[in-house]
Amino acid sequence: MTNTKETLFICNDLSLGYDGKTIIEHLNFEVTNGDYLCIIGENGAGKSTLIKTLLNLMKPISGKIITGENYKQFEIGYLPQQTEVQKDFPASVWEVVLSGTLSKCGNRPFYSKEEKALAEENIKKMDIWELRKKCYRNLSGGQQQRVLLARALCATTKLILLDEPTAGLDPKATTDFYDIVHKLNTDGITVIMVSHDIKTSIKYASHILHMSKHRTFFGKKDDYLKSDLSKIFFNIGGASNE
Repeated sequence: MTNTKETLFICNDLSLGYDGKTIIEHLNFEVTNGDYLCIIGENGAGKSTLIKTLLNLMKPISGKIITGENYKQFEIGYLPQQTEVQKDFPASVWEVVLSGTLSKCGNRPFYSKEEKALAEENIKKMDIWELRKKCYRNLSGGQQQRVLLARALCATTKLILLDEPTAGLDPKATTDFYDIVHKLNTDGITVIMVSHDIKTSIKYASHILHMSKHRTFFGKKDDYLKSDLSKIFFNIGGASNE
């Protein structure tokens, strides 16, 4: 992992919500390159709303997101929660992964050699090269997530944002997926992950953002695990889908 710490963005006193309704207030945290931030919290605490805000799909009710000098919005690789319709997408693995380079195509109606080479590199990195001609919808859940991660990597070399990436996966596929993400992080890619599976997902995290309607925490994982908030959260099994 790179030793140079560079701010990607700072969230300053954010209030988030939709339809005029505030979900969470006074949210403050910072992400620097090389971080592995795990976002956890109670049901309805605003985790998904925060993800949409970071992707510029929603605007904060108040507060600011201050971006770093070398950070660009289009450099986010995003792996969203999958719907049943998306899982049944009738395209090949190669087509799905290659679509991750679309932001690099501009107005060109075709993919360049460089973009095809990037797709090949990331398919091989996810160890799914032998699946490249197979239909995405015929893959297992774990294989589909590797495909989507390869697609996200085609969009970025800096930051990947994952929203409940292991939902519905079996324990082995879940463990394998977290190991892959950890390897990407050690190779220098910043990771922001929303998860309800906190006991497993925070294993490799460097920082924790715990979102709650009444109290939030942002800081290093070791400090979080010593906090009263983490003890309460773990004891009541508070992690759940939003």
